[in-house]
Amino acid sequence: MAQARSSHDQAPKWVYTFAAGKAEGGADMTDLLGGKGANLAEMAGLGLPVPPGFTITTEVCTLYYQNGRRLPDGLKVQVEEALGLIGGEAGARFGDEENPLLVAVRSGSRASMPGMMDTILNLGLNDRTVQGLARRSGDERFAYDSYRRFIQMYGDVVLGVDHSVFEDILDNFKNLNGYALDTELTAGEWLKVISAYKAAIEDGAGKPFPQDTGEQLWGAIAAVFGSWLNARAVTYRRLHDIPDDWGTAVNVQAMVFGNMGDTSATGVAFTRNPSTGANEIYGEYLVNAQGEDVVAGIRTPQPLTKNARIEAEDPNLSLEEEMPDSFAELKSIFDKLERRYRDMQDIEFTIQNSRVWMLQTRSGKRTTEAAVRIAVDLAEEGILTREEAVLRVDPGGFTQLLHPTIDPTVEKELLTNGLPASPGAASGEIVFTSDEAERQKQQGHAVILVRTETSPEDIHGMHASAGILTARGGMTSHAAVVARGMGVPCVSGAGALRINEKSGTLAIGPKKLSAGDVITIDGATGRVYAGAVPMRQPQLSDDFAKLIAWADEAGGLTVRANADTPKDARQAHSFGAQGIGLCRTEHMFFDTERILAMREMICAPDEAGRRRALDKILPMQRADFVELFEIMGALPVTIRLLDPPLHEFLPQQDHEIETLAGALGTDAGKIKSRIAELREFNPMLGLRGVRLAIRYPEIPEMQARAIFEAAIEAEKRLGRTIEPEIMIPLVAYRREFDIVAAIIRKTAKAIEKETGNRLAYQLGTMIELPRACLCAAEVAQGEEGADFFSFGTNDLTQTALGLSRDDAAPILSTYTQQEVYEEDPFASLDREGVGELVRIGVERGRGVKAGLKVGICGEHGGDPQSIAFFHETGFDYVSCSPFRVPVARLAAAQAAIRAKLTS
Repeated sequence: MAQARSSHDQAPKWVYTFAAGKAEGGADMTDLLGGKGANLAEMAGLGLPVPPGFTITTEVCTLYYQNGRRLPDGLKVQVEEALGLIGGEAGARFGDEENPLLVAVRSGSRASMPGMMDTILNLGLNDRTVQGLARRSGDERFAYDSYRRFIQMYGDVVLGVDHSVFEDILDNFKNLNGYALDTELTAGEWLKVISAYKAAIEDGAGKPFPQDTGEQLWGAIAAVFGSWLNARAVTYRRLHDIPDDWGTAVNVQAMVFGNMGDTSATGVAFTRNPSTGANEIYGEYLVNAQGEDVVAGIRTPQPLTKNARIEAEDPNLSLEEEMPDSFAELKSIFDKLERRYRDMQDIEFTIQNSRVWMLQTRSGKRTTEAAVRIAVDLAEEGILTREEAVLRVDPGGFTQLLHPTIDPTVEKELLTNGLPASPGAASGEIVFTSDEAERQKQQGHAVILVRTETSPEDIHGMHASAGILTARGGMTSHAAVVARGMGVPCVSGAGALRINEKSGTLAIGPKKLSAGDVITIDGATGRVYAGAVPMRQPQLSDDFAKLIAWADEAGGLTVRANADTPKDARQAHSFGAQGIGLCRTEHMFFDTERILAMREMICAPDEAGRRRALDKILPMQRADFVELFEIMGALPVTIRLLDPPLHEFLPQQDHEIETLAGALGTDAGKIKSRIAELREFNPMLGLRGVRLAIRYPEIPEMQARAIFEAAIEAEKRLGRTIEPEIMIPLVAYRREFDIVAAIIRKTAKAIEKETGNRLAYQLGTMIELPRACLCAAEVAQGEEGADFFSFGTNDLTQTALGLSRDDAAPILSTYTQQEVYEEDPFASLDREGVGELVRIGVERGRGVKAGLKVGICGEHGGDPQSIAFFHETGFDYVSCSPFRVPVARLAAAQAAIRAKLTS
């Protein structure tokens, strides 16, 4: 954007003015003027009652930091000119002892960052101008109240004297004089407080409070720019993905006073309820107060509307009752602003001597429940189109609607943080073993399974638990993946945990907890709290159903689910999944009764032993597949052949080894030797996937038989053809694919001969190794090449980055802080690296097979940013855990709508 030049020199235009009925900016200049400045200019341009002011642009913030925290030359002239314009509009003059102009100095980033940066009110007061204010207002008490507020804010924000010092002085004064409220102090008493404040500043800052109003102004402007890098602002930006290089604008605005007596007030309003989305004015106000009184909790605010007051059983009058004319004017302005911005607005206002002034408007923050209702209501009111309504809701927030969430209004004791591995919240008694979790569940207890890390052996305990907490593991670790699939809240990688399973204790720093103590985990934020924290249960509304239906109308990627069991499949189907994109067949054996048969197969010393174990496994797999096909009906089902890193299934405990030895008719020593023989240094890159199938061909033979026999049985029950999609995992070479595909085709022919049934099926591969992406043409080539690709981005990310997802938590923490990674690459796809491999794989595969079906079944299939990439790359479908299906449906629709808007 070309920089405008100021009227009087060659410096860029850094200052933009606004006043009621005229403005140099507007709502489309957010990047330059920040959200607050752009919206103040917009309201002024609409003729709304906005106190005159000016905005110093975000470009100055950038220059301020580039110049070693020095403001640029040329800014002073523009600011002084703008101050003169404000004074002309307000009928006052900055620094004048008889008729002083007072100003508010506020921040204003492009994105709303409420409360994160600094504000200074009543600037321009000193020992002389305060007397002029008292004379002109006819109210000494108001004047000195304003002066003490300014000294306190300036002392804290600009001079670095902690605000608690001033609070202590005022509290002590009120206690000594028997006062409960600030409004009880007289003008003379405020003078005494002011004197104490000045002494505190001289003591704390080492210099007196400045009497020069110009010095005050420039100190405040620099302090507001400086607050862009305060700790809370930096943290807020990191949590909300706001770039550090945006900078903030500074808004300087003529003061209007809500503390001028009983006909003055200040308040905050939302044009709709930000918690529920109801079309009702929501907010609070205070008579004879300034803005910080409402937000600081010094006094209890009153409701804006009569209905809200009645509902709250508040004996104090609402603004609607106290000042009906002002309320009616505000309501009219609210309606105008909502229609202008086509969204619910968060508004700050002041009433000075019965005159309404607008201080801010912005799109209001809201719960996901409210976001859905507001979007649907605005569409039905004709303010938004249905597609616009779909774009208004953050898909990631949908997880709030599908799981219990922690009540945000209650006090909580934070114990530690981990990774938000599976959304939802849960409270329960600590247990350290899966067996204990199952026992406690049977006795009616809600438990949180706390483990250093989980393994498939823990599946029964995970299933029995209300929530899972691990010290190790990442967002796609075993605990995370399985928990998401089951819809169980999980916090993983909480590195501060020190677990002593033998003593049944847990240490988090100095805090000691024992088995049976109650904790609460929040899988949406990764936080762990002491005790039982009250929850809010999910209730999907009619508005949710409408919005999702509108999303589906928008088209875009098909959304399938990763579902390993009939229970998963039913859950996925209820959330609108359009098929199963990944059935991990090894997950079907985590059950206590089934895992023994799996271990018999793995530990068998020869093919005959493996076949005996496989004969036990076959009916289990077949029965599960029949049920999956029945649940999904006409929808596609993709079944991945066995892909277990063997270490996950090998027995660890002596009693498990004894049980397995008995089943195999051998002794425990031989089993231990076999386990040692099978142990691998890096099992994730070892004997698994297609490698296991090639080494032990009887395994894919059994699985193919189970799939085909199940399809025949399901066809009989449903009266329609079943066409399973069989996926060969971890393929890097075409020859690997051909060897296993031949086993499957041979088995299909044998079953067709045995049963007289004609089988329909597709054979594809899971693309999860960099070589597979680069050699995708080789894998897809010809009629006997892969019919479909499904990208396994969990393993593809691991192998591309050389980073174990199970051990990544401490690395990810450091790398995101040091900005090596913008985001966790296991949670949101690394577009430039892993994404480029994906793009190559799609292009080369379709280059030799135009109709090649392409999907994604890694955890990125439920991430909105990643889904946008898959849409751009021409995927046919995404597949994700059942509880993320609605998230993916909305994200897929948004990607399609945005693509249409930009085409």
